[in-house]
Amino acid sequence: MVKQVPTNGPAVVAVYLIAFLQGLTLVSFPASSAVLKQMHGFTDAQYGAIFLPQVALAVLGAVAGGTLARRLGLQTLLWLAAAGNGLSQLALAASTWVMPGLAFPTILVGTALLGLSFGLGGAPLNSYPPRFFPRRTSTAVVALHTLLGLGLMVGPLLVDGFGRADLWIGFPLLLLGSSGVLALLAATVRLPRDAGGEVERRAATNPPLASRAFWIFAAIAVLYAFAEGTFSNWAVIYLREAKALPAGVAALALSVFWAAMVAGRLLVAVLVVRIAPLPIWLTLPALMIAAFLLLPGADTPALGLSLFALAGLACSAFFPLTITLASERFPEHVAWVSSMLIAALMVGVGLGSFVIGPLREWLSLENLYRLSATYPAAVISLALWLAGSRRRVVAEAGA
Repeated sequence: MVKQVPTNGPAVVAVYLIAFLQGLTLVSFPASSAVLKQMHGFTDAQYGAIFLPQVALAVLGAVAGGTLARRLGLQTLLWLAAAGNGLSQLALAASTWVMPGLAFPTILVGTALLGLSFGLGGAPLNSYPPRFFPRRTSTAVVALHTLLGLGLMVGPLLVDGFGRADLWIGFPLLLLGSSGVLALLAATVRLPRDAGGEVERRAATNPPLASRAFWIFAAIAVLYAFAEGTFSNWAVIYLREAKALPAGVAALALSVFWAAMVAGRLLVAVLVVRIAPLPIWLTLPALMIAAFLLLPGADTPALGLSLFALAGLACSAFFPLTITLASERFPEHVAWVSSMLIAALMVGVGLGSFVIGPLREWLSLENLYRLSATYPAAVISLALWLAGSRRRVVAEAGA
């Protein structure tokens, strides 16, 4: 059982602001794509390659995060994640200062640091909120992911604002300064000791690798990453090329997707106060299926925007609720489990990025969306098995 600790205002602010910062930094490189290609002359292949180190290091950081949480403590991982985010932005800014031949390697270093920070941050960012608010654990975790999503949504707007002022470099420098302040705050505030305490240390020596439930949670995270990536990565191309809608509408659809994701997380954060998270968790993949099956008919701007809003709402709280339910299933392994689910998510992102592209040689985008409905359908099947196995465990414990 998690021991309740007094809520410390600065500690709560540090954790939640670092989540917001994480969202801003995650979108910093893609939001700066036009600037990078124009400034450094990157080809499409080079631009696509800059995200490979990010995915690889995110998986490495997440896998290592559970073990490092035991050895170093969650507070150390928290400020390291914030500092790493800042260093990624230093590399982004430094790409304008180095010799032209070093610009591409510098960007690769930046995305690698970003991925590592994201992976390492998974354990503390998902472990501390339930400690702050033990009676509202689902709301606490969903609220944190809402702030991360808000950062993803606000980041491109900030890049656009700095770009219009002909001061793009101010964006990464702003994030660098913010990261430094938050890293210092995270290193000095009083965070709950038991989040990285003896119970977590003992549990980490025997992680639930032998549990079928854990691997099903991991498979669900991978399948969800496929679904979210199919929605977000192909939105602009789909509406612009397949549906011949105006470029402005196609770009707006992606913004609508992220905005609906943030709004959905806010809504779910309120709903889980009154409704158990499991029914919501099972409902969201059904909405994903509906969005995938309806998107081939998005022949007008209104339909396109509406259906990507539905997709964003469907994806919104699914992953944070996955972490919440997995943490409840393995309460002595919260840091390790959340780190591994972050790793599974990034594996899904990486695989999806490479698998979906070649499929376009054989499938139209309309058929690709229809086929993608199998991802959330598989998620529902696995989730129902987990729900049934949970009921069996509870029944056996009460017998």
